[in-house]
Amino acid sequence: MKFQHLPIGAHFEFEGRCYTKVGPLVAAEEGGGQRMIPRYAVLRGLNDVAAAAAPITVPQLEAAEVSAAFAEFEQLAGQMLHEATNADPARQAAVQAALTVAGQVFRNRLNIK
Repeated sequence: MKFQHLPIGAHFEFEGRCYTKVGPLVAAEEGGGQRMIPRYAVLRGLNDVAAAAAPITVPQLEAAEVSAAFAEFEQLAGQMLHEATNADPARQAAVQAALTVAGQVFRNRLNIK
């Protein structure tokens, strides 16, 4: 487990020594003293508090929700770009074409039609 996944107060072992997490980057050693724990460190939890600190799961979004949100973004971005091009029809067409291509790249990346 990684240090950032532990709650404050969790007990763990690192490099053969026992520590308690006291801050986002710092742990207190059982015998006294403090130490910064590197992000790459792999730790062994020593109590139930550490075991309860499982990785956070992110809820899955439905394709329809993502598509609707992106369509709303495209509409608003299109309006802002239209206003920013100062009513120059050629420039507006070029910007709209670029926005359309960017939208298709986004949908293709997420496999959304």
